[in-house]
Amino acid sequence: MELKGKTAIVTGSNSGIGLGVATELARAGADIVLNSFTERDEDHKLADDLAREHGVEARYIKADLSKGDEARALIERAGRCDILMNNAGIQHVAGIEDFPTEKWDAIIAIMLSSAFHTMAVAVPMMREAGWGRIINLASAHGLRASPYKSAYVAAKHGVVGLTKVVALETAEDPITANAICPGYVMTPLVESQIPDTMEKYGMDRDTAIKEVILARQPSKDFATVEQIGGVAAFLCSDAAQQITGTTLSVDGGWTAR
Repeated sequence: MELKGKTAIVTGSNSGIGLGVATELARAGADIVLNSFTERDEDHKLADDLAREHGVEARYIKADLSKGDEARALIERAGRCDILMNNAGIQHVAGIEDFPTEKWDAIIAIMLSSAFHTMAVAVPMMREAGWGRIINLASAHGLRASPYKSAYVAAKHGVVGLTKVVALETAEDPITANAICPGYVMTPLVESQIPDTMEKYGMDRDTAIKEVILARQPSKDFATVEQIGGVAAFLCSDAAQQITGTTLSVDGGWTAR
């Protein structure tokens, strides 16, 4: 198990991409800290299940990443951070003139500012340990724009830039910082949106997926959470030691256009 003895903190990881990444890192032998803003029995059960299935240590720590002090406290409470995956995110869609200020503030806080706060605490830990991997979940929208997603696009572009800065600041350390930029990924949230899309456009499932949801994704196929997790695990490997300050697109060709 390549990552045995390493501790990975994955924000926003009680479902979807975050849980997929945490699962793949556990499969590679890393101990896991799961996180979200809830405090439920099922959150802790996810950690227990990961520990039992993969023979690693795993725990769940609640933190509201819209608050900088809680983002920093998450890393401090974990006590160790060899791998940091900033994944937490939310979305809101509206034209710029109608975009609610509170939604803008929340999206920037959760998806951009929280990454600043977690990295600020994690980098010294990684330097002291003599090894570290920072992986920030950006998006195809960190490289391209779409209408009605001002806050999301701004946050993801910011994540890409912030990743590059931290990569330069740690370039002479055995630490790397990179951003994964997925297109559309099949998650429970996306799956739940398919029936509404079918109804809205009067299409069957396959047509709604290919012509509406995946209109900008040339492969006309979703990435999977396991694939995103596999990319994250690769970035933690020795083969990726000289990959830093860059973006890895997992978008079915979206940004090739």
